[in-house]
Amino acid sequence: MVKIQEPSPPTLHWEGDESGVLRLLDQTLLPETVRVLEIQDSKSLIGAIQRLSIRGAPALGVAAAYGAVLLARESRDTQSFLQGLEALRSSRPTAVNLFLALDRAEALARKSLAEGINISQLPTLLLTQAKETHRHDQQTCLAMGIHGAELIQDGMRILTHCNTGRFATAGIGTAFGVLVTAQAQGKDFFVFADETRPLLQGARLTAFEIKERNMKGSLLCDGAGPGLILSGEIDAILVGADRIAANGDTANKVGTLPLAMAAQRAGIPFYVVAPSTTLDISTPSGNQIPIEERDPKEVTLGLGDGKCPKEFSARNPAFDVTPADLISGLVTEKGLALPPVQTWIQDWAANCR
Repeated sequence: MVKIQEPSPPTLHWEGDESGVLRLLDQTLLPETVRVLEIQDSKSLIGAIQRLSIRGAPALGVAAAYGAVLLARESRDTQSFLQGLEALRSSRPTAVNLFLALDRAEALARKSLAEGINISQLPTLLLTQAKETHRHDQQTCLAMGIHGAELIQDGMRILTHCNTGRFATAGIGTAFGVLVTAQAQGKDFFVFADETRPLLQGARLTAFEIKERNMKGSLLCDGAGPGLILSGEIDAILVGADRIAANGDTANKVGTLPLAMAAQRAGIPFYVVAPSTTLDISTPSGNQIPIEERDPKEVTLGLGDGKCPKEFSARNPAFDVTPADLISGLVTEKGLALPPVQTWIQDWAANCR
């Protein structure tokens, strides 16, 4: 087993018993400032999720599981708890892991309360479930890393988009976790990190992780990716996913789709690395995946003084959808699924019943 060092501080962790605190690394301040937020109520967690202090589909799922603990201990009765769950669900509409974690929390709460458990006892039960969700995500990341590392060869030049490492999960990451594992195996490669506008998760977070792990890499302007792909300077693309529809269409951070289109034209592999919890068989295709529209000011002003004319309009879709036929393979904790990915998803769903 390859040993991988875990950087500190962790992206998120729970400290104490059911009366404890959720600690989140505030990703909006990286790379200049490393600050850990102490989240003690569900409203504060919703705010942290909406301003992207915590982000990434798997990390959101784990944070939501802990959020249910916070919510249970501040709820007076079953109705207020269920209403609070809806508020947590509305914090980010695209990442399916968040909904899955909250659905599990609701199911546990309803079952326990129906069996006569007092709502004051609910935080303890939910904390146990949340910690299991946390451990599962860590183990899932390690498994994806092992399966995905088989795709990495010495000398490869790999392009990745947004942030899919430890800041997006409770473990080593999804797509970036593959690179962490490959590095631990002694493989030599070069990573191009898209800056990922408008909030620069690639520049602020992925570049941070590349440096933190002492990998070879370089930052890349978003618009430069397809051109480098077609000019033969990229050997493979690894991205994550926030939701994968039943037909294999994949929603990921906006800017992913042009990379997939260029990869198909250039004849190089485009891999999606995501846990099976990201699969949403209730959504038939990418056309039905809800795409979050964020504040236009993120586009017009960016992270500082913007250059856009005052009061000029902007669109800010946070995600785009890559059709399944552009995806060379899907890496999950179960292994590598090759096209047609839809068939693999159907088999996976059947085995989960």
